Amino acid sequence: MNRPIGLIGVGLMGSAIAERLVKQGFSLIGWDLRVEQRTGLAQLGGKVADDLQQVFTDCDFLVLSLPNDEVVRNLLDEHSSQLRSGHRIIDTSTGDPKTAMALAKSLQDRGIPYLDATISGSSNEVRNGTAVALVGATETALVDCQSILDAFTSEVLHVGPSGCGAQMKLVTNLVLGLNRAALAEGLVFAQTLGLPLKKALAVLKSTMAYSRIMDTKGNKMIARDFTPQAKLDQHAKDVKLMLASARESNLELPLSKTHLELLQRASQLGFGGADNSSIIEAYFASKQADESEA
Repeated sequence: MNRPIGLIGVGLMGSAIAERLVKQGFSLIGWDLRVEQRTGLAQLGGKVADDLQQVFTDCDFLVLSLPNDEVVRNLLDEHSSQLRSGHRIIDTSTGDPKTAMALAKSLQDRGIPYLDATISGSSNEVRNGTAVALVGATETALVDCQSILDAFTSEVLHVGPSGCGAQMKLVTNLVLGLNRAALAEGLVFAQTLGLPLKKALAVLKSTMAYSRIMDTKGNKMIARDFTPQAKLDQHAKDVKLMLASARESNLELPLSKTHLELLQRASQLGFGGADNSSIIEAYFASKQADESEA
């Protein structure tokens, strides 16, 4: 690759991707609407583009790390005239699978491969090279982009054509989010019983109750350290997508419906921009309310 990799979106996940790409020796040019994120990109060793147009002009491989599929769709619509055959789009954003399928079809007609390369893992896991890419794409497109994906993930799983990456991300996030909520509920229950939380967490890790989420979120919940690795409101957005997708298939997701209520309660308490481990605050708030009523 003689031309730089383009990165659009340098937030929590985008900055982690940028850091990995630079460390792996890729030349990187990127853009974000926020000045502070562009400054952060330069500090990581990436080049800040003069504007979005420069990213489309100077790069063949475009990595997108944006808040949702609507932002992705609007971006590609607004810059449609700058898209050309030879571009390859690696979209790491989590969004509606139907949008990914539609984008893939419209871009394919123009000779532009589109990979919905959703990431299973937090920004910290991307930064550490331990995240997993769930990729929906053609075999040819995946081969073309494999070295880029390898640079910021530990494993690249081809899960089907475009749209399947977004679908599988919703499935994995459903189970992951419920594991996180279950851990929060268990820790608050342990505290109510008078058990030391660090001891309770250690026991949970040593039994069949164990899930890997305990390694990344357990101590954050106990310390109530919600420095964001992945934001709570972002996961609430994903749960809404899960529920909408399930309704289209006439499926009820009762646990996820309750999970969304907990996430919304934590957001109302002011934790929407905090780490998603702050879901435990919804339980603390309920416990305090019950104690006040008693």
